[in-house]
Amino acid sequence: MFPLPFKLVYLAFVILLVPVYAVEHGWLNFLWLSNVALLGGLVAAWLEDRRLASMLLVAVAMPELAWVVDFVLSLILGGSAPLGIVHYMYNPEIPLFVRLLSLYHLPLPFVLIWMVWRLGYDPDAWKPWLAAGWAILLLTYLLSAPDQNVNWVWGPVGEPQQWMPPIAWLGLVMVICGVVWWVTHRIAMFVFRRTGRIDARPV
Repeated sequence: MFPLPFKLVYLAFVILLVPVYAVEHGWLNFLWLSNVALLGGLVAAWLEDRRLASMLLVAVAMPELAWVVDFVLSLILGGSAPLGIVHYMYNPEIPLFVRLLSLYHLPLPFVLIWMVWRLGYDPDAWKPWLAAGWAILLLTYLLSAPDQNVNWVWGPVGEPQQWMPPIAWLGLVMVICGVVWWVTHRIAMFVFRRTGRIDARPV
């Protein structure tokens, strides 16, 4: 399904990124859903796994497209990120090379869309992702600290919140993510059905 050069380039990029991110940000950083999708996408590409690719598309398509929009707007506005998602891309305390690696967010949603289009969308994929995604959010909450705020489980846009008990905020994040994932699933069903790319065969 996927050309070997695509798989090799994807693999080489991940081999480069993982040790750099581990040193700069720590291993907990890989619990960010975007990083989960990047690494999981590599597995899905090499295995040509329809369900895994569909799960990852549901997981991050909308947040990653928001990242793309925020970054493009920040370029137009001279470094001001109106959505507050990509402000770290202009943080001089983060090495430039590390920030350049973070540009993987730009192609990631489109790569996942292309992969799912090639493999066919699995209409049942959102169900296992809902369980896996909630588990990742819970694990992030248990392992991270407010100053890290991985997956924003401690507050919005990277900042810890003070409006409600932390566990209540986590519950709200899980509900919002669940809704976003379900909406993404419904959009995927509509788009891929119209293009004949729905694959409901048992996995």
